[in-house]
Amino acid sequence: MLGAGFTEATVDRGIALGADVISVDAGSTDSGPYYLGTATAKTTEAAVRRDLRILLRAAAGADIPLIVGSCGTSGTDAGVDWIAGIVRSVQAEEGLSLPVARIYSSQNAAELKEALHAGRVHPLPPLGEIGAEVFESCTNIVGMMGHEPIVSALEAGARVVLCGRATDTAVAAAYPLLRGLPPGPVWHAAKIVECGGQCTTNPAAGGVLATIDATGFTIEPLDPAAACTPISVAAHMLYETVDPYLMREPSGTIDVRDATYTALDDRRVRVEGSRFLLAEQHTVKLEGARVTGYETMSFSAIRDPGILAEIDSWAEFLREMIVARVSQTLGLEAGEYAFDIRLYGHRGVLGDLEPESGPPREVGVMLLVSAPDQATATAVAKVANPLMLHLPTRGMAYLPSFAFASSPAEVERGAAYEFVLNHVVDTAPTAMFRIEHGDHHA
Repeated sequence: MLGAGFTEATVDRGIALGADVISVDAGSTDSGPYYLGTATAKTTEAAVRRDLRILLRAAAGADIPLIVGSCGTSGTDAGVDWIAGIVRSVQAEEGLSLPVARIYSSQNAAELKEALHAGRVHPLPPLGEIGAEVFESCTNIVGMMGHEPIVSALEAGARVVLCGRATDTAVAAAYPLLRGLPPGPVWHAAKIVECGGQCTTNPAAGGVLATIDATGFTIEPLDPAAACTPISVAAHMLYETVDPYLMREPSGTIDVRDATYTALDDRRVRVEGSRFLLAEQHTVKLEGARVTGYETMSFSAIRDPGILAEIDSWAEFLREMIVARVSQTLGLEAGEYAFDIRLYGHRGVLGDLEPESGPPREVGVMLLVSAPDQATATAVAKVANPLMLHLPTRGMAYLPSFAFASSPAEVERGAAYEFVLNHVVDTAPTAMFRIEHGDHHA
């Protein structure tokens, strides 16, 4: 991922092995809806600039294209412009002159409402049908492009393609499809390489090189110390997919039910038998985020064995006391605010699915308050402050003391966001995306 860091040596090795294109993803929804909601990046400019400098130098030196997917984490227009500005600066500093294309994927709510009324918007499980007001409630909406807009940008002469929101696979599939390679091996190879070293024996080892031909593809890691094995490659079809054999893209479905994985040596794997099934209707997936309220967080830690022996009962007592004190002091009732208590160290991650039982040795108590405005959220957290510091169990004969992680104990998180779209639009491959060329320096 762009901005996550990689060694320059792995890029050099890929060039030395004869790479025809460099493809890198710059986005993710893994860290939640905040980045789409605010159109900001989860990566720092310094890290992105460092990685782009290496990739731009390599692409220019080898005279091959560089394709960046989902710029700025969520692929909003602001994210594309942010990356474009860094590319412009690096090109000027390095004396490079690579033509740049920017593909914008932010969507207009009014146009999506027309599509909805025309019956061209469909829900994906588990969401259902939506009303037009959902589009209006979003602070940002993006459409997830397939390979077609990227191919258009390359055909127009771009050597650096900066994509808005794009499927991870489309970023890697675009150039080999442009070169006329068969879609089955291309799309399967694109899926396997989309997370770099994830398909190797060392996921932290950087990128991989896939060599595609008429009947399949061969894949190897760019770090000489890592290896691709039939299991490590095949297992990547389990990653971020609901089906390990079939995976939908905007223009069709990757089908690997008959794929074979053969070790060529101790580092390279040959894959054959992959297919790509064209869809009857091209669709573009939508992602949208909106503000749900404002949050304030407080975190304390418990090491008192008397509390830990009755931690579930204590947590329920804490909930009751917060509700009572908030009603007493702030006059707020249920529905005017909400809060969540997480006991990290005691079922804090798995909840009721946690298989371990018995008293924990220590527990971190996270209180997360949500309210329509920041002041109310913080006021509730402040009311809970003495309880987070000294609340005993029911009937305890002494007042315990816990430890806050920070002072002040209340941390205002600002606006909180939620994803509200998991829908597709029936459309033409490039109709929802805008391509602009320029921004290169001689």
